[in-house]
Amino acid sequence: MAPNNLAVLHALDTARIQWYHIKAIVIAGMGFFTDAYDLFCITAVSKLLGRLYYYDLRHNNPGKLPHQINNLVTGVALFGTLSGQLFFGWLGDKLGRKRVYGITLIIMVICAICSGLSFGAKPGAVIGTLCFFRFWLGFGIGGDYPLSATIMSEYANKRTRGAFIAAVFAMQGVGIIFAGLVSLILSAIFLRHYPAPSFKQDPIFSTQPQADYLWRIVLMFGALPALLTYYWRMKMPETGRYTALIEGNAKKAAADMGRVLAIELKEDIDKLSQFKEANKYPLLSHEFYNRHGRHLIGTMTTWFLLDIAFYSQNLTQKDIFPSMGLVKKAPDINAIEEVYETSKAMFIVALLGTFPGYWFTVFFIERIGRFTIQLVGFFMMSLFMLIIGIKYQYLRDENQLLFVLLYGLTFFFANFGPNSTTFVLPAELFPTRVRSTCHALSAAAGKAGAMIGAFVVQTYTLDGKVSKIKHALIVLAITNMLGFFFTFLVPETKGRSLEEISGEDGGGGQNKTQMAARRSVDM
Repeated sequence: MAPNNLAVLHALDTARIQWYHIKAIVIAGMGFFTDAYDLFCITAVSKLLGRLYYYDLRHNNPGKLPHQINNLVTGVALFGTLSGQLFFGWLGDKLGRKRVYGITLIIMVICAICSGLSFGAKPGAVIGTLCFFRFWLGFGIGGDYPLSATIMSEYANKRTRGAFIAAVFAMQGVGIIFAGLVSLILSAIFLRHYPAPSFKQDPIFSTQPQADYLWRIVLMFGALPALLTYYWRMKMPETGRYTALIEGNAKKAAADMGRVLAIELKEDIDKLSQFKEANKYPLLSHEFYNRHGRHLIGTMTTWFLLDIAFYSQNLTQKDIFPSMGLVKKAPDINAIEEVYETSKAMFIVALLGTFPGYWFTVFFIERIGRFTIQLVGFFMMSLFMLIIGIKYQYLRDENQLLFVLLYGLTFFFANFGPNSTTFVLPAELFPTRVRSTCHALSAAAGKAGAMIGAFVVQTYTLDGKVSKIKHALIVLAITNMLGFFFTFLVPETKGRSLEEISGEDGGGGQNKTQMAARRSVDM
């Protein structure tokens, strides 16, 4: 403990793990479950939308969303997410975490339901209303990033803070699994009740009219977990750090935290003015730049570079799924069966490749540290993508088992690596007054990278030419290596209080030295 730390903050930092900590992880994590489900469930039904609304009798293939419309349907939520991150991150610092936390959930519930109710007599109207509501769905999802991370970091003790924040983010992996699982179960039920011939056998009747209900139900299901979480979010008190350091009410902070955590707290008003003075400087100031400018550049660039590669990994899925024997060719199946095949593939890849990496981070982040996990993750992603890029055609055609293994390991080290740590670090490095905003800036930089991955990289490889895919994968390997080097801009935060890390305890100059020394030891 810093000798001049507030009693309420010291109590939070040293509190034993209690039921309320677990409850907070579930409440915040359920938001990320919903976020991931809503963002990824569209992948399971996007091909169905093409069959339903864009079938052309002149062609001998099932209906398919035009490329730009497909990009819009699957990617419009990313634009909303970026906007929501910036807006709600800023609002969380201005109004408080709790006041804003429920708003994001309400937006998600309403827009998930409305996405399934997209209306219109023509395909353009249906897709237009779908994209409108998915933008605002993404807007609500975006708000959950900075708020959930900040709330969890400010509730947690310093020994398990990283694991708690990572556990919240790991619920994203569970949400991805459920996006595939729900689509899988629903499509299996629809298949049993509404069988149909394959497209080859009958191009018209291979698309069941009832399939129009299927994609709507899948999208609307995302409202359910958010709705169940709303009551508990509203019962959470404001974080003790925000109440004490920003609102200046140490008495209320002690009362709130004493009510939910079984700890003895003193009001400790004497030192409050010292902390408020140390936490006074705004984001756009020389003081912030001198103390945290390098850290903000580090968190923004690493998240940006990660998401370019992470969201571009989908470009090889069309080769991975057939090589694993998970999907059949579109003409050989009917519309609902295609949803079933795609959902099954999503579920297996998420369960075996995506999910384990998240929880490895939870279990090892306090042992290995954020800095090392991020560094190793970027390096391994770069290595595996480089191998796949150089040997792409050979792996795809002659060694499919190795192809699948390398692809799965890339996902594993993304999640047991920078995909988790880029979420954790911005919630720990910055002062309470701007913590939510700085996390939002970092996350928004990540979503900008995701847009490059989802639109630029995948558009470049759209025609499926081997040479283009190889070039793209090699460029992504270089992108990951850049992330490796930019990681050196962020310090290790393991085992220290938020106030010690940010300098809010008044030890700003000493804090920098401690960070540098600790990093050299960790390396």
